[in-house]
Amino acid sequence: MKLHIASPQEIREGKITDIYFERTSKALEKAGITDVKVRMEFHSYGLPKGYEWAVFAGLEESLYLLEGKDVNVYAMDEGTIFREVEPVMVIEGNYMDFGVLETSILGIIRHASSIATKAARVKSLALDKQVIFFGLRSVHPAIAPMVDRSAYVGGMDGVSGAFSEAELGVKPSGTMPHALMLVVGDNVKAWSLFDKGVDPEVPRIMLVDTFEDERTEALKAAQLLGDRLYGIRLDTPSSRRGNFRKIIQEIRWTLNLHGYSNVKIIVSGGLDEAQIVELRDYVDGFGVGTSVAFPSSVDFSADIVEKFIEGKWVPITKRGKWPGFKQVFRCGNKDYIVPWANEMSCEPLVKKYMENGKMVRELPTPKEIREKVISQLKEFQVNISS
Repeated sequence: MKLHIASPQEIREGKITDIYFERTSKALEKAGITDVKVRMEFHSYGLPKGYEWAVFAGLEESLYLLEGKDVNVYAMDEGTIFREVEPVMVIEGNYMDFGVLETSILGIIRHASSIATKAARVKSLALDKQVIFFGLRSVHPAIAPMVDRSAYVGGMDGVSGAFSEAELGVKPSGTMPHALMLVVGDNVKAWSLFDKGVDPEVPRIMLVDTFEDERTEALKAAQLLGDRLYGIRLDTPSSRRGNFRKIIQEIRWTLNLHGYSNVKIIVSGGLDEAQIVELRDYVDGFGVGTSVAFPSSVDFSADIVEKFIEGKWVPITKRGKWPGFKQVFRCGNKDYIVPWANEMSCEPLVKKYMENGKMVRELPTPKEIREKVISQLKEFQVNISS
């Protein structure tokens, strides 16, 4: 038995690839065609239905795979909001040096960008309410750091991974599982044990839907902890939930009536965009998991768009794609795709990140990427009507 995962070395060596890339390399090598300089563009011609934009993520890992190879890399900054057709990354070099990595790079940016995009949409819809990512139980543990990172840079206020402080520089967030109450056998006793046993800096947020009515448990928790209680969390299964908004309103009324208006209400359990919009006026925070961990996919593809022939770059690509090396200029919240040599008096989004396999630009921290995404969300709205 083993964990069915690839090592970083195996991925960098191109062993994790579709077989036709290996066969292509062998065919070209046997034919003596081993020096073909190209520009390969990564782009999305298919955003999820109803999406008008996506968040670019996965650049750091892609550069990690390309480091040391004789290639130049141009890319949008990680965390940039982009639209269909726009190039998010371009690799320039001998196809034989990087072609076999296409599968891995596409997998990296597609998965990371899909999660980051969903996280950004959720955070935008939650308005000023806190949103924590609870989705690790939805994915294979081998990719948990990537999933937490993508959710965080996409806009989540916190993530639940115990490793996230070392990995992201972010203290992990979380309350307690139902298992605590079930192991102890009594909700009040379990809350008391949690309060006495957990570090003082951890906010006291009690899960209040294990044995009794949510309103009853919420009031018991408030009476037990008093001013030490930061908030309560509702994770009621959908089979027992009924009208969740009305349950929350009832709890809020009851807590206020007994002098606990300071106690915050956090909700979790199968939440997606529509539920967040429905509940955001009545709660103080959300725990969101599966809908972000398993989002609609941002469909990336990679295509050669230029080839170096007899001393000059020649636009070339397959049918249905835009040939040529391109730049994207952002003027306010409008983007313009132009040939690389063209100039505009707006912000160029595609920048040189790697020259001959060496980094020429400093990578931002996860916190800086997240701040970039949040700042853009003021200009890019979320439409959930489709």
